[in-house]
Parts: sequence; C-alpha cells; structure tokens
Amino acid sequence: MKYRLLILFLATVATAMSHHLERVWTDEKGRKTKAELLKIENNCAVLRMPDGRELPFPIEKLSKIDRAFLEKFNLETHDDEPTEGGEEAKPGENFDAPWPSRVSFKSDPEIIIVEENKDEKKFIYESANYRYNCDVRLSKSVVKSFAVMFEATHQFVRELPLSVNGGERKNGKYQIILMETKQSYIDAGGPPGSAGVFIGGKNIVMVPLTSLGVRPVGSGYMRDRDKSSKTLPHELVHQLTPNQYYASGSMGWFSEGLAEYVAVSPYSYGSFNVKTNFKPIVEYVTAYGKKGKGGRAIGTDIKLGSLRSFMLQPYSSFTGNAQVNYGCGLLISNYFFHMDREEDGARIKNFLKALNAGKQGDEALAVLLDGQTWQELETDIAKAYSRKGVDFTFSE
Repeated sequence: MKYRLLILFLATVATAMSHHLERVWTDEKGRKTKAELLKIENNCAVLRMPDGRELPFPIEKLSKIDRAFLEKFNLETHDDEPTEGGEEAKPGENFDAPWPSRVSFKSDPEIIIVEENKDEKKFIYESANYRYNCDVRLSKSVVKSFAVMFEATHQFVRELPLSVNGGERKNGKYQIILMETKQSYIDAGGPPGSAGVFIGGKNIVMVPLTSLGVRPVGSGYMRDRDKSSKTLPHELVHQLTPNQYYASGSMGWFSEGLAEYVAVSPYSYGSFNVKTNFKPIVEYVTAYGKKGKGGRAIGTDIKLGSLRSFMLQPYSSFTGNAQVNYGCGLLISNYFFHMDREEDGARIKNFLKALNAGKQGDEALAVLLDGQTWQELETDIAKAYSRKGVDFTFSE
C-alpha cells in the first residue's frame, strides 16, 4: 500500500506545472546524484541530471531515506472531517478591480491548535488560511507573530487585479511545513542558500523556523520581530498562482516577476506599501537593496538579448542565470503593471486572460504585443526605464 501511495505521490509531483524540488538522490548502494524529478514512466522516476540528460531510475531502488523523504510530504487529509465554515469558494477573476496602494492585514490572526504530539514530533497550528505543520511545539503567541505575514501576503496577492486565484487547499488550508533548524530543512531537500521553498507537486511551502526569526529560548521558542525575508512572500505567491500562469510564454519572466514584485514591495507589521514600491524595486534589481543586502545587483546597464527569446526560454535556462533573469523578470513585469501605455495594466491583463483561455507560447504573447512588433515593444520598455536611470539594451 505504501509503495502504491509513493508511486501516486511521485506522479503528482512530476505532472505539476510549477516548481519541482531538486535534491540529492541516493540509490540502494549509497551512490548519490543531484537531480530534478520530471515524471514517472514504467515504475521509474525520470530524473534530469546536471548535464541535462533525462534518465529513468527504478523507484524500488531508491534509498530508504529518499522514500521516507517523499512520504513525509504526503500530508494526511481528513476529507470526512468538516472544516469550520466550509471550504472557501475559489476566488474569481478580479481584473476590473483597482490596483491597491496599500494592503494591510488588520485582523487578529486567531491561532487554533489542531494537534500537539510530542512523541511523534507532530505539532499542527492553523490561522485563517494556513495550516502550519511543525516538528516542535510553539506557543500560540509565536505562531501568531509570523502568521500575520502569511495572511498579509495572501491578502496582497488576492487584491492584485491580476486574478491570481490559484492554489489548492487541504483540510481547508494552504499547507506550510516548518522545520526546527536550517540543517533539518536542508536534509529534507530545502536549497541550502534559501529561506524557504515552494514544492509545486504538493502545493506546499517548506520553511526553516530560523527564516521566521524563531529561535529556542530555554525550553521554548521566541520570535525576533525584526526578522524578515523576501523569500517567504515570494514562495507564498507561487503557492497561490494558478497553473495557467506557468504556461510557456509566462513561466519564468512573469511567474517569477510577479513573485518578486510582491516580495520586494515594502512590508512592515502586516502592511504592504504598494504605492511606493518603484524605488525599492529598482534598488533591489540593480544593486543590493535598501539595506545593502539581498538584491540582484545586476547594475543599471542591462543587456538582455531579444525580448521574445527572454520570454520563451525554458525554465531551466531561466533559473540557470537567476540574478539577471529574475531581476529582469521583475522589471519587465513592473513595466506592464505600471508603465505601459495608459499605465492601467490593460495589456498584461489581456495576456493573463489569454492564458486562462488556454493560449500559450507565441499565441499568448501575440495578445501581449497587441499589434506592436517585438522591436517596438523593446524600444518602449527601454525608453520607459531610461527615464528612471536604467538602461536596457535588447539584441538578437
């Protein structure tokens, strides 16, 4: 039974349209390889190797550690248990809504203790929209202190007039896995240099408590309220993004640009200041951000190649040059949000409507061009940013 569940889980991960989790895999003889799971075929896990090759690997020959790792994310669901208030209706389109100038989460994020099992190291807490699955016991006050950021990010994403209405819930909540230490996070497959990761196949965000500023004090834990991270809102955006927005022509420049946009917008104590986010966006992309760290630092003289190639490149290529591509994805997304034509976001909204209608690749991008040539659009983007001190050079 466990083997069949493992096969089902792997197939779910492999067919997801968003991120796959790259990790070091170990076979039954102890040999290790770093690879990305792509799909399941003939009882084999097809892995993308570092050199780009796609190799089938028999599932039954994976190490016990890898099987345990995969089963860890097969979170329990209790479909027979009613959720208080019922399931939230799937959000609809909101393309006609105004662009928010400030988004503030003002409610008290009431925390519910679902389970606290010391023997199994299973501690589950809930806020309005999230379930936090933790391996250590936390007080309600500590959970409440970081739940504000999760709930504020959820509110921000839903209020953007871009119909970011995706994401799947279990037990009526979006699932978050909290690991006590950075090392336990890495051991579970979290990228070593990251503050959190979105696991697309299970629609889970995994976070080490250290990224939330939670640290042990005596026999309990407390939170440093000054601790903040741009990575976490970024990953939460991915959790809420509809699958259509990960299609060819959008995957990469827009899917990451949108996540960066939310993450870089100034945040403090449950409030995102959207109206004043242009300067922080430029500082983050071109330098190291307002506080001198964490930025993309690609400079103000940006040479990108052709815009069409940038928008259509494979996601593996996009992430292969993350600093430049993520930064440019943010700037170009921001152009369509606030600097394009009538500055009403009309073209990007029509583009997203085309994605929702099933268009992708060049067919969807033709809607974004809206009668312009690629060269004309490149010229308009370059002119708009040149007035702001950023020089774009597009070339074939």
